[in-house]
Amino acid sequence: MEKVMLKEANFVVELLELIHSNLSKEVLLDKLSDYHENDIADALVQLTAEERKKLYPLLGEKKLSEIFSYIEDVDLYISELDLEISAKVISCMDSDDAVNVLEEMDDTTQQKLVSMLDDESGRDVRLILSYDDDEIGSKMTTNYIVIQCGLTIRQAMHELIKQSGENDNISTIYVVDSQNHFYGAIDLKDLIIAREHQNLEDLISTSYPYVMDHEKVSDCIEKIKDYAEDSIPILSGEGCILGVITAQDIVEVVDDEMSEDYAKLAGMTSESDLKETTLQSMKKRLPWLIVLLFLGIGVSSVVGIFETVVATLPIVICFQSLILDMSGNVGTQSLAVTIRVLMDENLTPKQILHLIGKEIRVGFANGLFLGIMAFLFIGFYTFILKDTPIENSFLISGCVGVALMAAMVISSMVGTLIPLFFHKIKVDPAVASGPLITTINDLVAVVTYYGLAWILLINVLQIT
Repeated sequence: MEKVMLKEANFVVELLELIHSNLSKEVLLDKLSDYHENDIADALVQLTAEERKKLYPLLGEKKLSEIFSYIEDVDLYISELDLEISAKVISCMDSDDAVNVLEEMDDTTQQKLVSMLDDESGRDVRLILSYDDDEIGSKMTTNYIVIQCGLTIRQAMHELIKQSGENDNISTIYVVDSQNHFYGAIDLKDLIIAREHQNLEDLISTSYPYVMDHEKVSDCIEKIKDYAEDSIPILSGEGCILGVITAQDIVEVVDDEMSEDYAKLAGMTSESDLKETTLQSMKKRLPWLIVLLFLGIGVSSVVGIFETVVATLPIVICFQSLILDMSGNVGTQSLAVTIRVLMDENLTPKQILHLIGKEIRVGFANGLFLGIMAFLFIGFYTFILKDTPIENSFLISGCVGVALMAAMVISSMVGTLIPLFFHKIKVDPAVASGPLITTINDLVAVVTYYGLAWILLINVLQIT
C-alpha cells in the first residue's frame, strides 16, 4: 500500500488567496472561521492598508480583538480603525492583551481609549496599568473563573458554565469565602467527574500557591515556574483575588527576564529594540563603554610597564592575544554558570562554596590540558617557523603554557566571585556583564603572562 505523504500546510498563503478571491462576504467569513487567529494575523500584516480596512468590518470587533492579540506592533494596525471602533475592539480583548496594546500607544491616545472602554474592561485595564512594570500585578489577566465556597456540585457547574461565556481560562476554578478572600482552587477535571452528592469542599485545594500583587517579577518568577500550574492567582494585601498569571504569561515573563539579563551580559542597561532611535541606543550602551574605556586604559598601562620584556624578548608579544582570549572565554563561561545558579534564591553557603571550588577545579583541569597543548604546539612552532633554538623555543612555550593555566584558573575565580559579590550586596548579578569580566580578565592575564616572562625567561633563565 502506497504511503500517503502530507504536504506542509501554508495557511497564510491559503488565507491570502481567500481574501483576494471574489467570494461573497458571508462565504469568506465562513471560510475564515476555519483558520486559527494567529494565521489570520500573519496574513493580515501582509495586506495593504486599503485591503485591511475593507476586511475589518467583515471580521467584526470580537474577531479582530482575537486576531490583534497575535500581532506585534499592533498599534500600527489598530490606528487604521476609528477611535470608537478601536475602543470596542480593545474592550473585547483579555485585560492583559488590552494593556499590551495600550502601552504601545502615545499617552494622549492611551488616555482617550481607556476613557472609552466599557465599564468592566476599563476597570480591569486601569487596575493593571496602576502597577509598575517590575511588579507581578502588571503581568496578570482578569480572565478567570471564581466561585463561592459552600456551593453544591450542581451549583458550581452552573456557575462555571455561566462564567465561561466571558472567560475561557477555565482549567482551574478559584474559590473565595464569604468575605471574598482567596480560599483555594479546584481542577476542572475533578469538578467534571464529581458526583452530584459529593461535597464541593472535598475538591478544593486549600493550599494552592499564590503570589501577591506588588511582588517583584524577578523575586517570584522561580516560585511560579516551580509549581508548573496552568495559572496562579495574584492576591491583594487583603487576600482578595485580583487576577491570575497564566502559563502563557509565565513564558512571556521568563522570556522578558532572559532578554533583560542577556542585554546586561552584553554590557547594556536593557534589551535593545528595533524601534529605538540612535540616541536611545547610545544612552543604553555608552555608560558601560565609558567604564570599559577606562578599564582598557588601565590594561594598556599595565602592558606599558612590561615594555622592557617586549624589548628584550619580542616573540612573547605574539602569544599575548592567545592568553587574553582564553582567559576571557573562561571567565565568561564561569559568569554564565554562576548567574544561572544564582537564579535559585535558596542557595546555602555550602552550595556557594561548592560552586566556587568546582569552577576553580574546572579552570585548573582545562588550563592544565590547554597549557600542555600550548607548550607542545608553540614549542614546535617557534622552533620550526621562527628559527629559535629548541631549548629557548620550549622555555618560551613553557612560560606560555604556565601563564595560560594560571590565567584560566584566576579567570574562573573572577567569573564566579564577581557575580556572587553583586548578589551578596543585593545588586543584579547580571550587571557583572561579559565585557566587564573580559576586561578584568585581560588585566589579570597581562600581569600573569608578562610577569612570568619577566621573572622566568629574562631574570632567571636570561633568555634574550
